[in-house]
Amino acid sequence: MRDELYHQAILELAKRARQASRLETPDASVTVDNPLCGDRVSVDLRLADGRVREVGHRARGCLLCQAAAVAIAERAPGETPDALREVAGALGNAIARAPETAGQFWPELAAFAPVHAHKSRHDCVLLPFDALLRALDQVEAERR
Repeated sequence: MRDELYHQAILELAKRARQASRLETPDASVTVDNPLCGDRVSVDLRLADGRVREVGHRARGCLLCQAAAVAIAERAPGETPDALREVAGALGNAIARAPETAGQFWPELAAFAPVHAHKSRHDCVLLPFDALLRALDQVEAERR
């Protein structure tokens, strides 16, 4: 299992997690935990003009979790909340049912396709996206 899940693309993404930092004054900040495996992800967002402007994060957990958090931090700036919800939903669907579609929106997400065969690791990839969606919900609730 290790070789299939932790291939070079995942290792490269996860390696960039070392450069991660949190935002000092985010519009939203959310921390989520996976009590089953011990992964913990914090995502900070700053939005302007209906788009994500900055993402800060800290992911403590497995390489899959760290790699997913890095993908978000690198690709979410410039995206609308609706587009990010679509990406998260598509990735969840890809991991659960259609691994060949994992890179449909962001090419680097194709690296998570092998997770499909390991149900116990689905949440590792999706936890950072859960934090992202909760942070988006938090911003939208505060702006109503």
